Amino acid sequence: MGLFNWFTQEVAIDLGTANTLIIHNDKVVVDEPSIVAFDRTTNKVIAIGRQAMQMEGKTHDNIKTVRPLRDGVIADFTAAEHLIRGMVKLVTNGKSWFFPSLRMVVCIPSGITEVEKRAVRDSAEIAGAKEVYLIHEPMAAAVGIGIDVEEPVGNMIIDIGGGTTEIAVIALSGIVCDQSIRVGGDNFDSDIVQYIRRQHNIMIGDRTAEKIKIEVGAALPELTDPPADFAVQGRDLMTGIPKQITVSYTEIAHCLDKSISKIEEAILKALEITPPELSADIYQTGIYLTGGGALLRGLDKRLQAKTKLPIHVAEDPLRAVVRGTGIALKNIGRFKFLMQ
Repeated sequence: MGLFNWFTQEVAIDLGTANTLIIHNDKVVVDEPSIVAFDRTTNKVIAIGRQAMQMEGKTHDNIKTVRPLRDGVIADFTAAEHLIRGMVKLVTNGKSWFFPSLRMVVCIPSGITEVEKRAVRDSAEIAGAKEVYLIHEPMAAAVGIGIDVEEPVGNMIIDIGGGTTEIAVIALSGIVCDQSIRVGGDNFDSDIVQYIRRQHNIMIGDRTAEKIKIEVGAALPELTDPPADFAVQGRDLMTGIPKQITVSYTEIAHCLDKSISKIEEAILKALEITPPELSADIYQTGIYLTGGGALLRGLDKRLQAKTKLPIHVAEDPLRAVVRGTGIALKNIGRFKFLMQ
């Protein structure tokens, strides 16, 4: 057994729609966008992660960039397998001359079907994992922000990722009730693309939209600490010539309003189906926000106004899920909610 352990590498993977993070030896060793670039003629992988991200939207006929995950689940099986394999190679820096057997813990959305679950497990096994454990994202997020999930106390977690928003009430190492909706950071990006096209007659790409969201994205039209206006370049649809405009956070707050309302509805729905004893706990503890969407300016204030409950934004919300997955990896024997 000792020898087997010596050859086994343990990795915790947060396979996200937007970013993939890997923890190895208690450190986040990989934090890259979930994107793969292929050569169309040979079907070989040219780049993954940040390198492939820089190619996105700027490729010629011979290169195609693929995002293997859509709405939190695997949409392109072979690309996902290449992504996992490439990311795991980054862990060892390609130094190791033999491929150690891997034990993996991978996060999955809570509203996932059996077939989609199977796809995650299969692609991890093809990428070289001997043992694969799965963990639900809200559970991992709760563990990652330091909540004791084994206590008989209700905690509500909202994880706003790239493809999905997971809302779950957790008690006694399990998810009591959950809502998983396919609204996330990617929807915010496409809202911004549509808005700038409609309002300013300018066509922008997804990467620019994401940059706008990060620089001036907001959930409320009035903020106490507003960001400066942001200059955006794109193609003018009237003349076809490149053009620059400036956008303010109030504009973005208006265009994201619909998507955020969907998240609010799902939160209220989850609160409605929560058992009364756990509702009492949530009134005391409040709601925890994790995931990249938690970084949207004024989102906590907006949700607080809607639910009348205290909202806590996790520190480093982007890494909460992978931190929790890393802790689960160390406690494989103890945590009952890991699925083999």
